[in-house]
Order: sequence, then C-alpha cells, then structure tokens
Amino acid sequence: MTLSAMTILVLAVIMAVVAGVGLWAYTTANRLDRLHVRSDLSWQALDAALARRAVVVRSIAASVPSGDGKRLATLADRAERSDREHREATENALSSMLTTIDSGRLRPQLVAELADAEARVMIARRFHNDAVRDTLALRTRRPVRWLHLGGTAPLPTFFEIAERADASAQSSQVPDETRTSARVVLFDEEGRVLLLRGNDPTTPDVHFWFTVGGVVEVGESLRAAAVRELKEETGLVTEPDRLTGPMWRRVAVFPFNGEVIRSEELFFALQAPVFVAGDAGFTDLERAMGLEHRWFTADEIRGLQQRGEPVYPQDLPELLGEARDVAVRRTEPEVRAIR
Repeated sequence: MTLSAMTILVLAVIMAVVAGVGLWAYTTANRLDRLHVRSDLSWQALDAALARRAVVVRSIAASVPSGDGKRLATLADRAERSDREHREATENALSSMLTTIDSGRLRPQLVAELADAEARVMIARRFHNDAVRDTLALRTRRPVRWLHLGGTAPLPTFFEIAERADASAQSSQVPDETRTSARVVLFDEEGRVLLLRGNDPTTPDVHFWFTVGGVVEVGESLRAAAVRELKEETGLVTEPDRLTGPMWRRVAVFPFNGEVIRSEELFFALQAPVFVAGDAGFTDLERAMGLEHRWFTADEIRGLQQRGEPVYPQDLPELLGEARDVAVRRTEPEVRAIR
C-alpha cells in the first residue's frame, strides 16, 4: 500500500503544526517558569524592604511620646508578622500612623533612615508589581490556560501600599529634589576595584568606603560627569566612550555635612591599567572628608564589612563579578536597582 503525494503533504503539514505547537508550548512554559521565579524573588525583596522599614519605625517609636511610640511599635510588629493575605492592610495602617508623627521633632538621622527605607519599599513594590503584571499577562492568555502551561502554581498578586510622598515633602529635613550622581566601578587589570575612604566633615570619627563619583553638574551629561569625577578623584583621564553603562541605579537618603540628601546614583564600569591614584584634583570638601584611595578584591571588601566598616553600595562584593564582566566585554547592560 502506497501513500499518495497529497496524503504525505497533509501528514507533513500536521506534523509541522504539532511540532510548532509543541515548541511554542515548551518555550512558553519555560518563560512562565522564569516569570514565576522573578515574581517570587521580587516579593522576597519587597518583604525585606518592608522588614527594614519596620526596624526603622521601632527606632522612631523609642524617640516619640510614650502613647504614640507604643502604638507605632505595635503596628510595626504586627505588620512584620502578618501573613501575605493581611500584609497590605497592616502595612497601610503603619503608613497611616507614620503620617501623624511630626518628623521635625525627630533626629535628622532617623528622618533620613525612614526616608531611605520608604524609598526602598517604593522601588521594591514597583519591581514586584511589574513582575506580577508580566506574569499575569502571560498566564491569563487563553492558549496558556487551555493547555495548563502554568501548572499548579498560584497566580501572583499585586501589592498596593500607600506612599508617604506628601509627608516626606512636608518635612523641612528631607529635600524635595533628588540629586543625581554618576559613579564608576573602576577595576585594574588584576580585577581589583578602587574605593575611597572618607568621613562626614561633621562626624570625623565615622569612616566609610565608596566608589569613585559625584554629583552631576548643571548642563552636564551623566557620562561626562563620570569622566570628570574620575579625573578629580583619581587623576585618571579617560574618554567618555570607554565607560560602559550605566548598569546599576541606587536610591539613598542620608545625612551629610549638616543636611539630608536624597540621592539617585547611576553606576558605570571601567577597566584601566594599574596606576597609582592621586589627590591633586580633590575639592575643598573632599579634602575635609580626609579621602584616601585603596584597591580591593571582593574578599577584602567582605573583610571590611565584617569588621563593621560601611561600604557603599552595600552589596558591592557580590556585584563585582557582574561589573567586571560589563567592563571587560563592553556590552551595554540594562539598568537595574541595587542597594
């Protein structure tokens, strides 16, 4: 028995369709799996940001009148211990209570810590909701539902929490505007990164380590600011197109030199030949900070942190491999948030 050419053609078309559907289903299921992992990780990051806010709130509670302080501490504890189903309500109750606290009566350090904690919550919530949106957009498509490509994984849910932007703006201690800074993760050919050590001029006994970089001046591009800061803070002269990035974005609120600063930092990566960093370009403020340079490996930075010396960004040792890869390959990365 022989098959006609038409029969063979029909069978070939059917097989091609089945193979195409199978390939689509396989790639869609893998993509869904990655999206679920992304939404799970984004929730973990949001949960950590909310927990950090609770810690700061408890510190604030200890410095306000006993009645309000006790209620604030109770709400912080309740929010931190709530399960996922009730977390939104308890966190919003805490946010509502925070609006009744006069930030003008708090120490600047506490105001800065609260503003920083809430900025991190805001960023983490947005990343989480973006991940949930992308997951639901794919999970709710009819072919995906018909073929059960999402498996038995529960649908992720959005997290909505009131942002206290208005309350922050009303505080005379927290600036309305965000200062943009360009920073550079600078490697030598041995894979070490250059950090600067300095102090707040108002607290000369408290030192911290940070990457090269500084504020973007009026009319200056981000990349041009990074090149200028490299020359001023290290003596290294480089062309703007040798920088790769920005690769990271960090938002922080902190007290410095008698004021509270809200800063958005964008990070570039650069690898340069081994050189001795100089201080000829330091500004008067940088000299008042007592700046000094030192090259570090990732393990040496971890050693600093274990000894209690602050390093910014906080996760720099874990991020160095990614930054070195960006610097060596010179491929433009997507900007992602760090802390």
